[in-house]
Amino acid sequence: MSWMLIIGMTFILFFNRYFFLEPKVAVKLPIFIERMLRYAAPCLLSVICIPIIFFDAEGSIKPFLNNAYLYAAIFACIISLKIRNVLLSLICSMVFFYILLFLL
Repeated sequence: MSWMLIIGMTFILFFNRYFFLEPKVAVKLPIFIERMLRYAAPCLLSVICIPIIFFDAEGSIKPFLNNAYLYAAIFACIISLKIRNVLLSLICSMVFFYILLFLL
């Protein structure tokens, strides 16, 4: 079931990004809708990541003091604002996360 949900969300996201933002497609949307569609990927990513960060496998809230996912998410946000390079911030965030998992 979860694979079908992931594939479905991927298809919807790709459809939104390609069909409405591709210049070769003849559909023309108002400017404010095009600006809203540019935020589709970060919004969808946030919806997927929030349960992973704050809840464990049983559905209860993870404790904040030793939650490596929370600290890594905060670090990823800060480093992406500072570096402004997607690949480098991704690598730095993953290294930070695995170090936290090892230490906690």
